[in-house]
Amino acid sequence: MNQVTVRNITFGEGRPKICVPITGRTGEEIALRTAELKAAKPDLAEWRADWYEEVFDREKLETMLAWLRVELGGLPLLVTFRTREEGGEQSISAGAYEDFLRTVMDSGQADLIDVELFRGEELLRDICKEAKAQGIKVIASSHDFEKTPAKEKILARLIRMQDCGADLLKLAVMPQTAEDVLTLLSATLEMKEQHAKQPVVTMSMGAKGAVSRLTGELFGSVMTFGSAGVASAPGQVSVPELKAALEVLRQA
Repeated sequence: MNQVTVRNITFGEGRPKICVPITGRTGEEIALRTAELKAAKPDLAEWRADWYEEVFDREKLETMLAWLRVELGGLPLLVTFRTREEGGEQSISAGAYEDFLRTVMDSGQADLIDVELFRGEELLRDICKEAKAQGIKVIASSHDFEKTPAKEKILARLIRMQDCGADLLKLAVMPQTAEDVLTLLSATLEMKEQHAKQPVVTMSMGAKGAVSRLTGELFGSVMTFGSAGVASAPGQVSVPELKAALEVLRQA
């Protein structure tokens, strides 16, 4: 499996990297969340731009990206617009989604950008090519907040992301039973051992799936999401607790 290096971190090497999302509807709220993130000292930051009420104003979007880059210093920055269909805060048209992705890439402020698989494989392939030319890494993603698909479907989605040229392959699902968590973990391990050329990021959400956020090093997920203040998804663990749990598992 290829390793992916972004600034000072390498996905696929050592313990799973800890990412903290930055939420907030206004500049003031984003500044507060950013300060909380910096205090928690994760490995990278994700700006959830779909929370920002001015996200469709290109000038304000570019200004916020530039501000985040300065505030985060050398910390890698992942920029995401999570669509409402996949658990995000705002709806967005196909054209506006493409415009957002290209604005972020052209700004030169992001190290990684999230592209949802179900916005279209043609778009994902195009963005992967354009991002590579600009030195930006692409995380292809898929989220199901209602259920956990069958193992075969999970694998098929991850393989499709890889075939489109994504640097990292991310999938998050909602478990209804403990068996659903095992399905996600089993699919992750099989992907890692039999199919993965690129690093994989998976998680089972909610209280039932919290264990999946801690066992990535064993089953093959190279990144986990923690909270520093406000959680952006169900089941997120605070960064200090996450660091402690990951270290206990490493030492064991």
